[in-house]
Amino acid sequence: MPYSDMPLDQLQAYKPARSEAANFDAFWQGTLDEARQFPLDATFTPAATQLKLVEAFDVTFSGYGGQRVKGWLILPRERSGKLPCVVEYIGYGGGRGFSIDWLVWANAGYAHFVMDTRGQGSTWRMGDTPDYEPEGANPQIPGFMTRGILKPETYYYRRVFTDGVRAVEAARSHEAIDGDRIALTGGSQGGGITLAVAGLDTSVKLAMPDVPFLCHYKVAIEKADRDPYQEITRYLHTHRDKVETVFSTLDYFDGINLSTRAQAKALFSVALMDDICPARTVYAAYNHYAGEKDIVVYPYNNHEGGEYFQTLEKLNFVRGEWPV
Repeated sequence: MPYSDMPLDQLQAYKPARSEAANFDAFWQGTLDEARQFPLDATFTPAATQLKLVEAFDVTFSGYGGQRVKGWLILPRERSGKLPCVVEYIGYGGGRGFSIDWLVWANAGYAHFVMDTRGQGSTWRMGDTPDYEPEGANPQIPGFMTRGILKPETYYYRRVFTDGVRAVEAARSHEAIDGDRIALTGGSQGGGITLAVAGLDTSVKLAMPDVPFLCHYKVAIEKADRDPYQEITRYLHTHRDKVETVFSTLDYFDGINLSTRAQAKALFSVALMDDICPARTVYAAYNHYAGEKDIVVYPYNNHEGGEYFQTLEKLNFVRGEWPV
C-alpha cells in the first residue's frame, strides 16, 4: 500500500487541537469510584499447560460494575523476589485465547498479566468474557464501536477502559508481583486501552502502545477506509441526526485526551502505511502524550506494525528500566 498520510516531518509536528468536555476528569473519577465499590476479588487458579519453564494462572476479577472479567497470569517458574509485571490488552475482535499463547514476557523473566476483552474473542482468538451491560442498547452497526454510543455513560469503551484499570489492580494484588513496577502494552485496540489506562492510573510506570487505535476519532473515520473506524461512518451514514451526539461521546474516550494525563515513560510504535489506524492519529496521541516518550517508526508497514521487531524493542525498553 502506498503512503496515504502526511510526510514524516509533518507527522512529527502534528499536534491537533483537542475537544474535551468540562467534566472529563469528573466523569472518569466517578466511573472508577463506582467500579471500586465492588470487591476486586481477584482469583488466580493454576492452569494446566504441560510447560516446564512457566506457571500459568486462570484469572478472574471484578471489572466495570463488579462484572467478572477473565485473564491470564503467566509467571517464570524460577523466580526470586517480586517481579515487574507487564499488563497486556488485546487487539480488536480478539480474546485471551490459551495461556500458551502468551510466553514471551515470562520467559524474559517478567510477570505477564493478559486481560480478556469483554464481548470480544470470536474473530481471531477466542475470549471468555461477555459484555454483561444491558444499558445503552441503541441500534448499532455490527462490531463494538457504536455500542451505547449515544451517551458516554453507556458507551462500550467506558466498560473496557474501566476493566483495564481494574486489571492493573488485580495484577498488583498477586503476591509475586511488585505493584510499583507495572508496565502496560498492547497493539491496535490494545494500544488504545494502554493509553487510556496510563491516563487513568498515573501510578503506572511504563506504557508501550503499538499502532494504537481509539485516537483522534474524527480524523480517523475520515482517513481510514477500513473497519473498525468505518463502523462509526456507517452508523452516521444512517443516523444523520446523531453526528454531534456521537462525537460528543467519543471525546471522553479519545486517546489524545487521555494521553495528556499519562505520566508513564512510553515507547510508541507507528506504521506509516497503516490504513486502519492512520499515522496522523497515532502521532496526535504521541505528540499530546504528557510523559517521557519515544516512538519507533515502521515506514513500509501497514497495521501489522513492527510485529516481532517491536517485541524486541519493547523487551529492550523494559529491560533497560527493570533488569531481571
